[in-house]
Amino acid sequence: MKEIKKGTRELKSIEDTRALGLEIAEALEPGDIVALTGDLGVGKTALTKHIAEGLGVKEKVISPTFTIVKLYESGRLPLAHFDVYRLSGSDELWDTGASEILGGRYASVMEWADIVADALPADALLVHISYGETNDERIAEIL
Repeated sequence: MKEIKKGTRELKSIEDTRALGLEIAEALEPGDIVALTGDLGVGKTALTKHIAEGLGVKEKVISPTFTIVKLYESGRLPLAHFDVYRLSGSDELWDTGASEILGGRYASVMEWADIVADALPADALLVHISYGETNDERIAEIL
C-alpha cells in the first residue's frame, strides 16, 4: 500500500468520509487489505462505497452481510468487499474461500474485521470508526 497518513481524523460530513475513502482508494494496490471496525451503523459501508468510487467501481456497492463477500471487477483494481459480521471467527472466514482472494489480485475491504483479526496480515490498514459529538459526525482512527 502506498503511504497514507495515520492518526485520528474528524469526519464532520459525508464529504469528509468521501475524501477519506478516495484517499484510501488512491493508496491501494493489489493484495492490500483495509480492515474496518466500529459499531453498527457507524459508516463502515459508506466508507467502503467511497473507496469503491475512488477505485472506479461502476456497480452499486452494497454490504454483503448475507453472502460474506462481493467481488467488483470494474475499477482500476478489482475490489473484494467482505462483511464478516455473521462469522464467529477466522476459521469460518477461510471456509468462505477468502484465502483465494486475500493477498491476491484484489484490493480488499473488510467490515467487522475485529471478528477475524487473527487472520489479518500485519500490514493491513486498520480503520476504526466511532460516533462523534453529533449524529452526523464520526471519528476515524487510522492505524
